[in-house]
Amino acid sequence: MNAIALGPLLISLPRLYAIGCALLVLLSARYLLRLPPPLLNRWFTGLILAWLIGARIAHITLHLESYSANPLDALKVWQPGYHGIGGLLTGLLWTAWTLRKRLSALLGGTVILLSASGLWLMLVSLSPLGSASAVSQLPEIRLENVDGAEVYLPDLADGSDRVIINLWATWCPPCRREMPLLEEAAQHEGVSVAVVNQGEDLLPIVRYLDAEGLDFTHALRDPGQTLMALFEAPGLPTTVLFDGQGNTLDIHVGELTRAHIERWLED
Repeated sequence: MNAIALGPLLISLPRLYAIGCALLVLLSARYLLRLPPPLLNRWFTGLILAWLIGARIAHITLHLESYSANPLDALKVWQPGYHGIGGLLTGLLWTAWTLRKRLSALLGGTVILLSASGLWLMLVSLSPLGSASAVSQLPEIRLENVDGAEVYLPDLADGSDRVIINLWATWCPPCRREMPLLEEAAQHEGVSVAVVNQGEDLLPIVRYLDAEGLDFTHALRDPGQTLMALFEAPGLPTTVLFDGQGNTLDIHVGELTRAHIERWLED
């Protein structure tokens, strides 16, 4: 899993690790750099902004084709899409400019920033707070679609190269935001997409899909939230990618982006 639930909040693990590393930078700088408080605050505040802007720009540049389809997606800063190396480079430039008149602080700040970035990359790679996917294959269960017909989930892999199972609910804003992207993905050849509503009655599901003009071949109902339990999903939305043999390839908790879906379909 790439996210954990903290009470009612669903927080992605990379962001949680980044917050922890940022606090570590602040504490280290306060006790090691011996900067005047105004300069320390200016450097640290600017460092966070520089890292976020640089990481965002680097990510968008690397996925320019995905963002060119809808440039306004670049402004959706709450979505995943930050490149650590880009953030590090802009952070180093900000540090060099801000602390240029204090050589010892400049060297110390650079070491602190490099160390924190290395720690963040290690945490993201090892994901000590995460867990492996609870399922290795498409669950052998049957669910009803919105028309009342029974669907056996492993059958979705027949003739498909990729199967995407998305757990959602009408009351979930990020679920609603990613629905058009999932509808687009379902139009790709060799891709089966099942949007599986969790725990709601039929009427609000149908009303929402009709109101938004969303047409899914596999719009399924899971009133008992069976898949949430099987996937051990900490919250919604949760999306699982399977290959053509029904084997689990990846699992994503939280809102999907166009770049993320395209990477899934291209790999």
